[in-house]
Amino acid sequence: MKRVLLLAAFIATIVIGLTSGQTSQRNPLAFRADIVDATQSPCADFYRYACNNWMKTHPIPPDRSSWDPYYELAQKNDEIVRRILEGKEGDRNPLDRKVRDYYAACMDEDAIQKNGLSAIMPELNRIEAIRTTVDAVRALGMLHALGSDALFSFYPNQDPKNAEQVIATIDVASLGMTDRTYYLKDDKTTNDLRQKYLEHVTHMLELSGLRDLEAGTGAAAVLKIETEMAKLEPSRELRRDPNKQYHRMTVAELQDLSPSWPWSEYFRAVKAPGIRNVNVTSPEYLKPMIAFWGSLSFKEQKAYLRWHLVHALAAAFPENFVKENFHFYGEVLRGIHQLSPRWRRCANLANAHLGDAIGRIFVALHFDSAAKHRVVEIIRAIQAALHDDLSTATWMSETTRRAAIEKLAAYRIKVGYPDTWRDYAGLIVRPNDALGNAVRAYRYEFARQIQKIGKPVDRDEWFSLPQEVDGYQSSALVEIVFTAGFLQPPFFDPDLDDPVNFGAVGRAIGHEFTHGFDDRGRKFDSHGNLRDWWTKDDAQAFQEHASCFVDEYSNFAVLGNKLNGRLTLGENIADNGGIRLAYLAMEKYLEGKPRKLIDGLTPEQRFFLAFAETQCVNTADQTLRNRLLTDPHSPGQWRVNGTVINMPEFKAAFGCSNGDAMVNQKPCRLW
Repeated sequence: MKRVLLLAAFIATIVIGLTSGQTSQRNPLAFRADIVDATQSPCADFYRYACNNWMKTHPIPPDRSSWDPYYELAQKNDEIVRRILEGKEGDRNPLDRKVRDYYAACMDEDAIQKNGLSAIMPELNRIEAIRTTVDAVRALGMLHALGSDALFSFYPNQDPKNAEQVIATIDVASLGMTDRTYYLKDDKTTNDLRQKYLEHVTHMLELSGLRDLEAGTGAAAVLKIETEMAKLEPSRELRRDPNKQYHRMTVAELQDLSPSWPWSEYFRAVKAPGIRNVNVTSPEYLKPMIAFWGSLSFKEQKAYLRWHLVHALAAAFPENFVKENFHFYGEVLRGIHQLSPRWRRCANLANAHLGDAIGRIFVALHFDSAAKHRVVEIIRAIQAALHDDLSTATWMSETTRRAAIEKLAAYRIKVGYPDTWRDYAGLIVRPNDALGNAVRAYRYEFARQIQKIGKPVDRDEWFSLPQEVDGYQSSALVEIVFTAGFLQPPFFDPDLDDPVNFGAVGRAIGHEFTHGFDDRGRKFDSHGNLRDWWTKDDAQAFQEHASCFVDEYSNFAVLGNKLNGRLTLGENIADNGGIRLAYLAMEKYLEGKPRKLIDGLTPEQRFFLAFAETQCVNTADQTLRNRLLTDPHSPGQWRVNGTVINMPEFKAAFGCSNGDAMVNQKPCRLW
């Protein structure tokens, strides 16, 4: 009866015109209390109650595979970036001119068409000239410097067990079809996809200059090589365990692991000759994959390397390459109906290659620095809530508790933008040379990254751009980061009440803090070192609590397919912990303050609705199926319902009863 009365009061509030007037009309992205679907019961399906009307009025744009408030805000930020790149905002200093020259060259389709592939002819010729193993190794090094991860990945990374130092890392390669299942599963849908991929690779090789027969046999070689990779690569679930991704060895030991590969030649090719130690994330992949590579003909190796060259740079190629690339990766794999407008594609490339220079202007003109103080307040409130939770967790011993609280206190908070901007002084940008600019930008960034190896970790570096809609937690760096681009409606709105902000940005903050104590993050200590600081009994208790989430989410389904509760475990722990911490922080923040109805809703109801509205999403079926295989996040429906069913606080807020779908009689909980 209670929830019926609450719902009636809510509908009446809408009818009389939202007399509080706080539902914001100034920003179309702001939280709206009147968007709920009153034909749905919040206790039967909270996601449908909160998101049905949003989903009806926010169809997927033809150039997207899904649409949600994150993309909606990102589109707004993209428009700002576009104005910066077109010279309508910002200064006229040399760096700004470099940014705009890069964008203008990318927008010059006539010059791109006229130039063709001339900017990468030396690379194509190098591949075609392969006659020996050393030739192939040098060509692969050239590819890696252009942003490709053909055969394997090579990059600098914080040493997991020596958190103050950067170590060279050799990792598995990315697969052209994004997930190993597409290579190994034998059913009609997957077989059809493999055939379409084979056709796509054939067409791209033809466009790059190979004759029909050569392109077809080359594509077959690519599929053959990537299928072997798929067989050898560890599953995404196994890759979640950082201990299984750490195998530090000397270069001599690396050479013993793969004796047929001339590593000294490879390191010279990527301009990293002084390397002494490496972390090989998956020796069980690298050793047999290098051996398999050695069994291939040079013709097969050349086809694979050529494909990766054109694949890595396709976004900067002439339009026929772009359209063919979109056909497979947009239409076939993700269900996108229309190629994004050229300005957006060029803005994405400019962000990728000169993002800090754009971000500096974005922040100066569009970030309210006064809002930063309030966001930091919310962060500290949620950090305090987690401290209280750790202090009272009944399943945790005092030894582990002290270490957990020490780790929580060590977190650095980064909000808005970095303290130091990059200057891109060594990057050459030329008018009317879009592909050449992209090639030089990839090499410039790769060289910058390689220079980190063997040096101390720069803990001031950011790994997201200020103009991006992003927030992240790093267990290795022990930090929480939220960008200026994220701290806007609907995630943060300084003009709205605290419950709305705690439900939206507070939930996101709680989510990131919880990642530091999820199934992966809990394995790093207060300094960022991969170290077991848990007692055996506490680790066992953690696993028992976590298994509840594995079982629970493995029974949720979309499109007739059940979720992978192990792949999504870390995000599910963070989703559940994040909303609970934000709720506890909100309740403490409101102590002693007036608690009034706004738009006919209690503070608690506004909190849960603000959270749910940030998770509303429409997704193309192809993309959703792909994400079930590759995405560690649960689909939006279950990011909402999968959390509130575990919260007695939600049950109380909406007057739900035992037996309602949104009430779990045995709720899962870790934090």
